[in-house]
Amino acid sequence: MVTQPLLTAFDADHLHLRNRVVLAPMTRSRADNPGTVPNELMATYYAQRASAGLLISEGVYVSPEAAGYLNVPGLYSPEQVAGWQPVTSAVHARGGQIFAQLWHVGRMSHPDLLGGALPLAPSALDPEAQVFTPSGFQSTVTPQAMSLAQIEKVIADFAQAAKNALAAGFDGVEIHAANGYLFHQFFNGTSNTRTDAYGGSNEHRARLLFDVLDALRAAGVDLGRVGVRLNPSFYGLFGTTLDADTIPTFELIVRRLSADYSLAYLHLCEPFTDVSQVPFAEPNIAKRFRPLYRGTLIINGGFGQEEGNKVLADLVSFGTHYIANPDLVERFAQHQPLAPADKDTYYVPGAHGYTDYPTFSEG
Repeated sequence: MVTQPLLTAFDADHLHLRNRVVLAPMTRSRADNPGTVPNELMATYYAQRASAGLLISEGVYVSPEAAGYLNVPGLYSPEQVAGWQPVTSAVHARGGQIFAQLWHVGRMSHPDLLGGALPLAPSALDPEAQVFTPSGFQSTVTPQAMSLAQIEKVIADFAQAAKNALAAGFDGVEIHAANGYLFHQFFNGTSNTRTDAYGGSNEHRARLLFDVLDALRAAGVDLGRVGVRLNPSFYGLFGTTLDADTIPTFELIVRRLSADYSLAYLHLCEPFTDVSQVPFAEPNIAKRFRPLYRGTLIINGGFGQEEGNKVLADLVSFGTHYIANPDLVERFAQHQPLAPADKDTYYVPGAHGYTDYPTFSEG
């Protein structure tokens, strides 16, 4: 039988993995307690999927101000740090490695999720989207344009959250700079109309990411334990559109990450929507950006087994397939069919649709 590329070991400067299958970060909303503390159910969930070469956690809030979804765990309180320790221990006990994805949603929030405060964003521009709050879906509001002091606090929050993640036993962290959230809002000229050091040019719009990476390094975090996730052609969701500077800005970011930062990896997403007819979009992200990045590249794009084995990247992350197939690596190895996921249970509390999907051998 021909060896599948996905199932071969990966060995690089900063990552040493038993296979090239990655659990993509996915919000699952199971931290349903007042402190949004990780729990035993979450430890079971991640341990079930620990045969992946690398697991990336769901997005984890770096501060209370970063929140935008219900029942999402954080990494800013001592209780949350302690709650993550059984999760990372359970993954390590099964020979896995796990990174924490650090998250700030920016304007994709609502005062009802922030104690009455306005969401923070680069500019006071309403994304005109929907946010799920304790009282149900509500329309987003015009956010507060961040002051320089607020930007400095966010930078410090990411540095502290990274230190907290390592203290909780994570093998590293991923900066969530994709999918229309805070960093992406800074990158994009249609959501960032600032004229100061964080807006007005491609270099200035990209600055927040590099300031955060520099702050992590200054805080003693080895950047070899840090990944970055980007989604250059994210379009039509969360009020995100594209302009002539969009792809050049991401090219600038990727080139600088490659030249100046020795990261664990760069995690790129293929477009979530059809952008073949969208002006300024790049429909083939791996093909466009692989030549620009000399380090380890993860690609995500709704791939199946066959497509994943042909992808132009070092590692491939799988999201939806991992919800219903905790033994995804084993199914790939045995060429077994994949179970379908139940969308109705993606974000509800409890074990159903979370930890009760059987392996193929359990049937």
